[in-house]
Parts: sequence; structure tokens; C-alpha cells
Amino acid sequence: MTSTSARTVANVVLVSAGVAAAYVVITTPPLRRLAYRGLQLWLGASVPVFLMDQVKQAWADSERPSAIRN
Repeated sequence: MTSTSARTVANVVLVSAGVAAAYVVITTPPLRRLAYRGLQLWLGASVPVFLMDQVKQAWADSERPSAIRN
């Protein structure tokens, strides 16, 4: 088996496992609620931090050179 075909087989196995896990989570109400709550927590924590980092970076990038300041 070549490296390319082994990689393809591994990708197919991973995608199949992901689809199977998603099916189980979607069709089982307690798991669905748990996944939804986890998604809320993840987005509630990561999105504001990302936005704050972007604002901080934009603020730093917009700083004028000292020769232009009064």
C-alpha cells in the first residue's frame, strides 16, 4: 500500500467515524442537549476573545508613526 492510498483510507475511516458520531448525537436527545450546551460554551468563550484580539491588533496596526504626532 502506498503512502497516498494509506492516507486516503485513513481519511475515509475518520470521515465515517465522524458521520456515525454525528448521527448518534443528533438522534439521542440527551447527547444532543449536551452537544448544544458545549457549543454554546465554546462559542461564548472563544468568539469574544477572538474579537477582542482582532480589535487589539487593529488598534496596534493603526498607530501613527511618531513623526506625524503633534
